[in-house]
Amino acid sequence: MPKNSIYLDNAATTRVDERVLQAMIPGLSGEYGNASSLHHFGTKAKEILERSRYELAQCIGAGGDEVYFTSGGTESNNWALKGIAEANGHKGRHIIVSSIEHDCVLNTCNWLASKGFFITYLPVDSDGIVDPEVLREAINPKTILVSVMHANNEIGTIEPIREIGLICKNHHVPFHSDACQSFGKIPVDVNGLNIDMLTINAHKIYGPKGIGALYIRKGLNIFPLLHGGGQESGLRSTTENIPAIAGFTKAAEICLQEMNSESDRLSRFREKIARFIFSNYENAYINGHPDQRLPGHLSFSFHGMEGETIRLLLLLDEMGIAVSAGSACSSNDKSLSASHALQAIGRNPFEARGAIRISMGRFTNETDIDIFLESFGQAINSLTSIFSESSVINH
Repeated sequence: MPKNSIYLDNAATTRVDERVLQAMIPGLSGEYGNASSLHHFGTKAKEILERSRYELAQCIGAGGDEVYFTSGGTESNNWALKGIAEANGHKGRHIIVSSIEHDCVLNTCNWLASKGFFITYLPVDSDGIVDPEVLREAINPKTILVSVMHANNEIGTIEPIREIGLICKNHHVPFHSDACQSFGKIPVDVNGLNIDMLTINAHKIYGPKGIGALYIRKGLNIFPLLHGGGQESGLRSTTENIPAIAGFTKAAEICLQEMNSESDRLSRFREKIARFIFSNYENAYINGHPDQRLPGHLSFSFHGMEGETIRLLLLLDEMGIAVSAGSACSSNDKSLSASHALQAIGRNPFEARGAIRISMGRFTNETDIDIFLESFGQAINSLTSIFSESSVINH
């Protein structure tokens, strides 16, 4: 067994906070009724459901009747794109997304394209930033939706969502943003950011897996993705997961209460790692914007050593340290294809396979960072590469 147990992959998923777990227990035991039932068990579950909906809505500046619970980010993103396309295809069949969206958005776009929709993929600069002016030029009278993520899961870059949303608002085009990585870490207000639909989930903010939500601005025309018993105001049929919903809401409230101090703490850890990497390894380079990024997120690579990334991660894992080679979903890609996000910022296919992502969280402490830095140095030094070690390590 490894002597350490240090988790630095919080962008993939997070440990459930004990306070969240306690909030879930009533819905798993004494208050386990179906929220659609008319007896007192169902009534109690319904009370938890609607209270949670109202409290979660407050966390993003929305109304309580504008939040719909889903099974997670993938479902919410699919619903946002497919639901708008189905409901508004008669107005136009043009959809705009960024080139660095999560795979669930890009694969949904591929499916929509097969159904006759036209997709424009906005480019990003070398830091991963969408230029709002490029969006302004791309919108046309047939555009029915724009979707740009708030912060990227692989490179951590935060997008100029307020400006993008304002352009969409001025053109009367609905604007959707995937905020699974940003929600709970940086402020998210749907009105201040001019957002019409927002995807959020729980397992990135110390809540349970399998629960998320889609904010839909009142009056927006969208079709359901699921049909059945008419739950969620007829827009998302299935029996509501009351324990997970209660946990999601509690997780969100804790994140908002602790956001400022947590952001400062994680930013300090991120900068400590960055100083170590870029002062000791001359061929290290950052992926994403150096400053306009999530507080606890750092993505970097080594020129000439990109092919050694997986071996490096396995060495660290043997030492009891968990980091990522990029998106957690990449392990499901049997083709071992290069990261589309890294290629979008100008990395070649070889470089786009070689990123190391460090993502810190609530349970990361200073000792964890110190042990990681020591172990990282040992792992790098132990690698056998076709490239000389001196070409990577700054002596």
